[in-house]
Amino acid sequence: MKDEGRRASKDREAARLHPSSFIPHPSKRFGQNFLTDKRIIHRIIDALEPRADETILEIGPGRGALTAALLEKAGSLAAIEFDRNLIPLIEERFGAAGNFKLVQSDALVADICDVIRPARHARVVANLPYNIATAILQRLIEQRHCLTEMVLMLQKEMVERITAPAGSSERGYLSVFVEAYCETEKLFDVAPSSFRPAPKVWSSVVRLKLRAHPAAEVQDEELLWRVVSAGFAQRRKTILNNLRNAPAPLQEIVKSHGGASIVLCQAEVDLQRRAETLTLEEWARIARVLE
Repeated sequence: MKDEGRRASKDREAARLHPSSFIPHPSKRFGQNFLTDKRIIHRIIDALEPRADETILEIGPGRGALTAALLEKAGSLAAIEFDRNLIPLIEERFGAAGNFKLVQSDALVADICDVIRPARHARVVANLPYNIATAILQRLIEQRHCLTEMVLMLQKEMVERITAPAGSSERGYLSVFVEAYCETEKLFDVAPSSFRPAPKVWSSVVRLKLRAHPAAEVQDEELLWRVVSAGFAQRRKTILNNLRNAPAPLQEIVKSHGGASIVLCQAEVDLQRRAETLTLEEWARIARVLE
């Protein structure tokens, strides 16, 4: 960690003195794996199909592998980059473009709707670091009122979880959450050799179209996600047992409705089912009983 800190300091100084020739080292701390395969870059751009009348948001432009191609086709491009060591390089390469806006910020806390202004809506493209991809994806979905579509590169196993249907062993909380707000389509896989440094796992590119209205019809969305979270708390246990052992606030709500058995019966969900077998509609039925 100390070595990386010293290297980061040297990188910042090099970037300040020679921005045009500076090539930053990938940061292990930030989980950086820079995309270098031009064929994959073109496939991502083709999948996104940027238009001259829209704003694109790029999260984590890195060394600008996608940025250059995006600027050629998009009407406007906004980029969020957390690593301040990369800012001088990005500004040197693309700062003169009249349709480019760079914001140094953390995508986990940034106000996406503010970043893309004056546009009211944008589409997102990103190669997300594996270690925080789930958190960023959830953050983006939370700000869905100003987003319409996302083309994301994620760890292949994460894409399998996102797209897992009811009954799949891969299905979990994230599967249900994404399904409620997005239409998903896995596009293609990406080999480790397409990155520098090469990760130890494969990646996949997925398209997520934000729904105009959530697929789960409930009055209390927060309650729904508390129920789903409790349901997946211990995957080997039945939905009955997991609801009985839910965190205290939810457990009190369940008890006030007659207990887990009564709630599941009213929702027409078999007590011995396990969480991964439940459809989104069945989760919604349980939440509606508790509202």
